[in-house]
Amino acid sequence: MSLDALARSATDEARRQMEICNACRYCEGFCSVFPAMTRHRSFTDADMTHLANLCHNCRGCYYSCQFTEPHEFNLNVPAALGEVRQLSWERLAWPGAFSRLFHENGVALAAALAVGLAVMFAALQALRPESGEGFYAYLSHGAMIAIFTPAFFLPLAAVGVALRRYWREVEGQRVTLGQIVEATRSAGTMRNLDGGQGQGCNFEKGDRYSNARRVFHQLTLYGFLMCFAATSVATVMHYVFAWEAPYGFFTPPKLFGVPGGIILCVGTAGLAWLKTKADPKLGIARVWGGEMAFVALLFFVSATGLALYAVTGTAAVPALLAIHLGAVLAFFLVIPYSKMTHGFFRFAALVREAQLSRR
Repeated sequence: MSLDALARSATDEARRQMEICNACRYCEGFCSVFPAMTRHRSFTDADMTHLANLCHNCRGCYYSCQFTEPHEFNLNVPAALGEVRQLSWERLAWPGAFSRLFHENGVALAAALAVGLAVMFAALQALRPESGEGFYAYLSHGAMIAIFTPAFFLPLAAVGVALRRYWREVEGQRVTLGQIVEATRSAGTMRNLDGGQGQGCNFEKGDRYSNARRVFHQLTLYGFLMCFAATSVATVMHYVFAWEAPYGFFTPPKLFGVPGGIILCVGTAGLAWLKTKADPKLGIARVWGGEMAFVALLFFVSATGLALYAVTGTAAVPALLAIHLGAVLAFFLVIPYSKMTHGFFRFAALVREAQLSRR
């Protein structure tokens, strides 16, 4: 079945379920999806795309619903919205073929890409500069910039194309600072994973509440942001202040990067563990491997970065440097086509919801 046909079928099923939910409204306070739902008497395709990307798959609505299987209505809102959400990422990705390929074959592709790129970096070390300190003794600063600059900006450009398509599809309007602040507050606190009253969600414990997923998501988010801040600060120090690497522990890159790497490891390991505990029928089974591959790749990036710092000055640096850089480059390249894209789409959905809720 074509991607468009799959999207049509998934959207029609999610629409059927939302129409039933809109008549019941028992779950109105659970998350942003249900207040947004109540604005409508009928649901367009654009409405369904917006609602699906607002959904955080907390699963509280499923365990509270009286119309789930074996009832004839057979509601499974987390899975129905999850399929629409997943297909929206695949439809709107650019180039689109790569997204479905990664999501359905993520473990093999991520592993092959990371290994292949690690071998490339190992081979590049044969061209090591005649002078240089720290990592630059094995791979020149110029070579790293030549490799990672396009590998960072080209995936972001692909994400930008996908987000523009999404914004047009959901009929987004001009964004204000207040809407960005509101969306940032919601994303930063993981408000939609608190079950509506702070008790948490039902992701891994069925009908029992838990805040574990919210905590691990926050650790992953803030760990990643700290690592990104470390790289950004190091760039400013290098180009603005001519303060070149390597950096000591009590410098901004390390004070951001080391704790950030530890937090990121804990967060991604926790998310992977929770994913093994969750009921697969409330998610999208066909992309389970791709989702797990993304979390594993992000864990591997942070773990090898910490390990590389730990072995500084030893004979293990060249091999571990190649492995770490291969993992980092693989992560950058799959950003537009992996689960990483959910952060961009979800933030856009929160901004759009801030617009719609004030009408």
